[in-house]
Amino acid sequence: MNITITPAAEKFMRRIVRLGGGGPEAGFRLQVSAGGCSGYASEFDVELPRAGDTTLDWNGLKLILSAESRRLLEGVIIDFTDTSTSSGLTFVHPKATGSGCSTGAAAVTVVNIDSIRRKT
Repeated sequence: MNITITPAAEKFMRRIVRLGGGGPEAGFRLQVSAGGCSGYASEFDVELPRAGDTTLDWNGLKLILSAESRRLLEGVIIDFTDTSTSSGLTFVHPKATGSGCSTGAAAVTVVNIDSIRRKT
């Protein structure tokens, strides 16, 4: 699996896991699905891995991905931005040339925290 998690994204994920109360075996589940022009639709939760999941160990952080999420995140840089106007995970495709909705050297999808649904 070829993904990169920036220190800012790692810090955000660790904070969510710590505050999620899932216990020492729990991890950060990131569920990603195709979302049209906006790039990705995402959900996250703190939970245990399920059958068929892949668990990546990123410096002791457990990142849990379904098969679809694994496929969509291949080669992606996951970052976290926090500005005065927005906060959220950012998915950067360094080799992408854009989609029908955007152009540029790299396709960047920002998923604001407000748009991420946290499972209850």
